[in-house]
Amino acid sequence: MRRSRSLSRLVHHRQLCSLRSFILASTCIFVTFIIIISRYSSSDSNTPKLTFDSDLVSDIYHSLDVFRLNYGEMEKNFKVYIYPDGDPNTYYQTPRKITGKYASEGYFFQNIRESRFRTDDPDQAHLFFIPISCHKMRGKGTSYENMTIIVQDYVQSLISKYPHWNRTLGTDHFFVTCHDVGVRATEGVPLLVKNSIRVVCSPSYDGGFIPHKDVPLPQVLQPFALAPGGNDIANRKTLGFWAGHRNSKIRVILAREWENDTELDIQNNRINRATGHLVNQKKLYSTKFCICPGGSQVNSARIADSIHYGCVPVILSNYYDLPFNDILDWRKFSVILNEGDVYRLKYILKSISDAEFIKLHYNLVKVQKHFQWNTPPLRHDAFHMVMYDLWLRCHAIRY
Repeated sequence: MRRSRSLSRLVHHRQLCSLRSFILASTCIFVTFIIIISRYSSSDSNTPKLTFDSDLVSDIYHSLDVFRLNYGEMEKNFKVYIYPDGDPNTYYQTPRKITGKYASEGYFFQNIRESRFRTDDPDQAHLFFIPISCHKMRGKGTSYENMTIIVQDYVQSLISKYPHWNRTLGTDHFFVTCHDVGVRATEGVPLLVKNSIRVVCSPSYDGGFIPHKDVPLPQVLQPFALAPGGNDIANRKTLGFWAGHRNSKIRVILAREWENDTELDIQNNRINRATGHLVNQKKLYSTKFCICPGGSQVNSARIADSIHYGCVPVILSNYYDLPFNDILDWRKFSVILNEGDVYRLKYILKSISDAEFIKLHYNLVKVQKHFQWNTPPLRHDAFHMVMYDLWLRCHAIRY
């Protein structure tokens, strides 16, 4: 009976995931239709032809044709205006650092300033970037309450000084924060939470994340210590691996249920550096499935690590809007489970056939470029994927 209920919950969860993917894909198709109409109704006969990339594999996208068309339009037309204001002691105009588990935030700040998308003419802009970051504030010991006040005062100053926010009540404005302090500090500013586009690493519904408006930001720990994995299936002998702190309920259960298993390598604390150099990363080269449970937030940097090292990620989080999930079909290169499936984890993974695993691994290697930050940015990398998501939002949400 208990097993029957678990199977029922699993089926229900996967049905919800399929429905959500269908809705997101339908939104992309609708946006594409709008772009096509506007493109062919234009009087400009000198519009350059779109260039398609032969290295894109259709299996990993909801619709490769839709992605190609929209992406080409984005590259040609998308413009973002960056507000020049901000106290340099509070809001960095250049990234403080682009390393560590919150590197995605720093890379975006640097990439947007170097990219073709930036415009100094607000009348040409499709979106307005609010360059706020609370990362520095935490280092100075600023409380969350004071952070919220600082952010609120800053946004109000932009509203009073510039006309752009009031034209749309901020729906064409966005900000980026990977650090959890940025999410918490901005949650106290309703104008940002309800109106503007939030690009965040922790897309939690408890924090007011709105899927059709906000954008999940991949949390990528860069630079990667070792080269990317791929085409190395024969070396992957371990069924599943996880090592980390038990800082969430799901991690506690994962360690309790499976730490003594002979086929799953589950460790309830981080590997001691004294045991060897880069032990964690080297294990990812020899593992088929990397378990990615949510920590203090629904997200985990392990997902991007797993993708980089060629280890199929097993997403073990409830209500997690995965990065680029309106573009990429995560079911083609990962295993998505409900937290309640942790009790049947090994049996679920062992039920995946060798042929299914080979296909997942093959697709995983193809998707690696989308989870890599570069400076300067490269086509189809993490920065351009985030920009593409923003391009979709600025067409789908308008006043």
